[in-house]
Amino acid sequence: MPTATPVRRCLGTARRHRTFARRLLSFFLAAVMLAGCSVAQRANEKPPEPPRPDTPIPTVIAPPQPEGIDGTVGQPGKHACTAVTGADNLVKRPSSKWTAKPFGWNDGGLPAFDLCTLVVGGRPAVIGVSSLPASPDTLERVANTLGLFEPADKLGGAARDLGPGARTSGNGIVFETGSRIVRITSASGLPDGELLRVAVSVRNVVPQVIRPARQSDAACQLSNAMAERFIGVLVQLRRDYRVNGALTCIWGTTQATVAIVESLHTDTIPEATQTPPPRSAPIGRPGYYLPDQGELVFRNGRRVVRVSALTDPPREVPLESLLDIVDPLLPLFLR
Repeated sequence: MPTATPVRRCLGTARRHRTFARRLLSFFLAAVMLAGCSVAQRANEKPPEPPRPDTPIPTVIAPPQPEGIDGTVGQPGKHACTAVTGADNLVKRPSSKWTAKPFGWNDGGLPAFDLCTLVVGGRPAVIGVSSLPASPDTLERVANTLGLFEPADKLGGAARDLGPGARTSGNGIVFETGSRIVRITSASGLPDGELLRVAVSVRNVVPQVIRPARQSDAACQLSNAMAERFIGVLVQLRRDYRVNGALTCIWGTTQATVAIVESLHTDTIPEATQTPPPRSAPIGRPGYYLPDQGELVFRNGRRVVRVSALTDPPREVPLESLLDIVDPLLPLFLR
């Protein structure tokens, strides 16, 4: 029958088309399932880290303390340490002797603190009162930076006088009073009861020892415009002074601080021994730029000079900004 062969051929061709279509559909479904598994697997993976900035953002709270500043030298005048050793301190104390070193200084940090040293039973403690009224989050930031995470209540019932946000640890305490932050730290540590007695004593005298916000030196005025340019507004705080001929210039607000500090002695540069070594700076012999600390440190003449800039929230501090700030003062350091 002549028509049978073409019919069978047509049927065979149809079957092959159906088989090919089924295989194509199976392949498509398998591809979809594999893609879904891949997406699910990627969803369970740790997301990639965001790219890190080339220049670190400073996280320090204060620049390094100048060599020799511990209360034996510094600015004369009344401060918290001399106030708590006076006869009008009515906080009951045991037989341990409290002695105030006669001088004070400012750390140029963020917030900037007016500091002094109190020797308690032979153990030195550094007492700081913030130079400007505190912002709402300042107490927590200072406590976290110093590693003070425990409520001050653990020291005793008198801690209630320090306010609900007071925090402590084995080597210090921080609290707010009269809109000022008070921090007390001791490298050797003070017994809990003694630390609390010092804290309550300082709380009582803070209104007596708050200093005027502006203390200016004519020499520092040379860099005033550049410091204000970095800060971005008119400064609220000035702490300019000389100790043994060494100049300190500080400009600040509650959100930013700029400091230029000349060392008291012919000094070494401890930062130079860091590993990896800090980045060299085109100033001084030698000079270093430490972006993670917001600092430029260099030797120029006989002394070492440190220039620092800190902001809240932290932001990049370009080397060029630090160079611009200190440049007008360089002739003063060429002794």
